[in-house]
Amino acid sequence: MSDRLDWDKDGADWPNRATSRFVTAGELRWHVQIMGDGPVLLLLHGAGSSTHSWRDLAPLLARRFTIVAPDLPGHGFTQAPRARDMSTDGMAKAVSSLVAALDMNPAYAAGHSAGAAILCRMRVERAIEPRLLFSLNGALLPFDGFAGRVFSPLAKMMFKNTLIPAPRLFAWLASERSSVERTLRNVGAHLDRRGVEFYARLFRNPGHVGATLGMMAHWDLKSLRRDLPRLDSHLVLVATEDDRAIPVRDAHAAAGLVPGSRKIILRRGGHLLHEERPEEAFDLIVAAIEQDEAGSASPAPSVFPPAPPARHVGGVGKAARGQKKPHPAPPQAGQGGAQGEDQAKAGQEVQQEAPAAGPPVQKKKHRLARHQDQDQIGDAPARK
Repeated sequence: MSDRLDWDKDGADWPNRATSRFVTAGELRWHVQIMGDGPVLLLLHGAGSSTHSWRDLAPLLARRFTIVAPDLPGHGFTQAPRARDMSTDGMAKAVSSLVAALDMNPAYAAGHSAGAAILCRMRVERAIEPRLLFSLNGALLPFDGFAGRVFSPLAKMMFKNTLIPAPRLFAWLASERSSVERTLRNVGAHLDRRGVEFYARLFRNPGHVGATLGMMAHWDLKSLRRDLPRLDSHLVLVATEDDRAIPVRDAHAAAGLVPGSRKIILRRGGHLLHEERPEEAFDLIVAAIEQDEAGSASPAPSVFPPAPPARHVGGVGKAARGQKKPHPAPPQAGQGGAQGEDQAKAGQEVQQEAPAAGPPVQKKKHRLARHQDQDQIGDAPARK
């Protein structure tokens, strides 16, 4: 059993393989996928995952953006760093070196779980300057309670134990497909057969498992929690109520730390929402970006006109794939003044519907948008 994945063998049928390239940056050899045209959108997967996590979402986003999606250090087909560089800060510095080597500073960034934490750290340190930062079930705060007392110490013990090689033990257990399916179900994820197979391939590799354990063992979110108030990119936090890894309350808490952030709480969807329902994730990301743009043109925009039933507080909704909706109508009476103050009060019920499909989007450079504090709670907008 090889300690590293082999690109020719393990990557022979890798999703979006034609967009893959290998780049040397910061003493590491990176696997990165680049596709599409338009403003740069950086995608960072979470711990234990890889670029395969964006297999369906990235091609959708590539219709409007230049997608840059690397395997994190030690994950997938990217070289593993030294153990001390597997911390939140170390990962952030490593990805920053890759972005600099590619000379592709992102206009927007989206991260899943630990990937969102890395992006926040990069922004706080001014390594990137995205106009909008999108957190998909982001792991931005320390684990509390029992998980906080056990999870990190256990990962450290397994990572450092030389008598029982945990990476090889986990890789051996992953040879049983049922154990991989059970692991995914434990975080509330329900993937198709192909999605499960890619995780099984990763989990069967001791090198990938070792990097995942190393990352968890060195993870420090206490300092990130302290620094989140310094985050000045517009932050959109998406959380799903079926996520068994990151509780919804963490999104509420993180929003309270970041001035002007927005929350989108979905009743359905597990930890891997963007893999289970990529079109829905696409709609959420594009709608948030479009709303951010519209904010620079009108004082208190309402993204979509009200109509039937989704419990909705605020204004982020669905944008038609490959389409751009017209700018929203001016605010109604009573919505002016301080931005967002009268527009979306806590607990207010607003109904919405998806916009009708419009003409094809013309790619353009996005303007720096003025941020708007909003909340959305409910099911993601229904497709027509």
